[in-house]
Amino acid sequence: MSVRVPALLLSALLLSAPAANAAEEARRAPEALGLGMEGYPYPAPVQFLPVTLEGQDLRMAYMDVKPTANANGRTVVLLHGKNFFGAYWKDTLRVLTGAGFRVIAPDQMGFGKSSKPAIAYSFHTLASLTKKVLDTAGVKQAVIVGHSMGGMLATRFALMYPETTSQLVLENPIGLEDYRESVPWKSTEDLYRENLQATEEGLRKYQRGYYVKWKPEYDEYVQVLYRQTLSGEYPRMAWVSAATQQMIYEQPVVHEFPLVRAPTLVVIGQEDRTVVGKGSVPPALLPRLGQYPALGKKTAAAIPGATLVELPNVGHIPHFEAPDTWHAALLDFLRKGSK
Repeated sequence: MSVRVPALLLSALLLSAPAANAAEEARRAPEALGLGMEGYPYPAPVQFLPVTLEGQDLRMAYMDVKPTANANGRTVVLLHGKNFFGAYWKDTLRVLTGAGFRVIAPDQMGFGKSSKPAIAYSFHTLASLTKKVLDTAGVKQAVIVGHSMGGMLATRFALMYPETTSQLVLENPIGLEDYRESVPWKSTEDLYRENLQATEEGLRKYQRGYYVKWKPEYDEYVQVLYRQTLSGEYPRMAWVSAATQQMIYEQPVVHEFPLVRAPTLVVIGQEDRTVVGKGSVPPALLPRLGQYPALGKKTAAAIPGATLVELPNVGHIPHFEAPDTWHAALLDFLRKGSK
């Protein structure tokens, strides 16, 4: 026995199918993320410091987290890398507060939940803003920890504010070599146009290079960057990204390592091969760049009295790939500083 479907009903079913499919695709599609990362959860409450730069009224975001164990009276400042923001320190923040430290983790201007102004970015400016956060929080002295771009900033901070820097920790910092010597210069406008072409696949391919072994949880940090490209305000973010890349290229700190006076720990994942602007490097020169095993030794030798910890089979982000080893090395160094 056959069942006849009325023509009008059949037509309605056929028309509703594409709509249902579209709705399902919309549910699966990533949601745009605003440039202030509104709604993105941080591991601790976020505060905002009002600042004025180049005539613009702005806000700098930061977490100021009290120790969860017996307070030792010391403060650690965590400075993030270029493609990240303060929240990616969540595990290190938990370990440090559990060991009695107060932790301050800023989102640098142009990153995370901080404002995204079109200004002339410089490590001097970012260091001075970080100092304002510490002054506002009543912190006279702190351990300054920097990863990747944050390592360049941490070095600049230590040079500008030696009286504030009780210890310095550099975790796979970039800028251990002067990129101007090997990487062709590009205008900020050219870098901006490249950033406008960012895709989810391209962002993931780049970040996969950070790790020896990719894990699904690392994709969260790809998704943050990708979801920002879906925002109507993304061109402003693309400009900030270009301007801060130019800052890294044009403002090296490598030549000033011998001037650092703070006790320093250099932690180097030995499989890291990060080179800023790698895609523009002539193929013949590329094997000479980003050689972190040699760069780590050179850096530790250049900074007076520095301690070097080398982590085998670890890439650019030890606090993700080898958290136990990273935290053990960090806490051991901090304890030595309390004696």
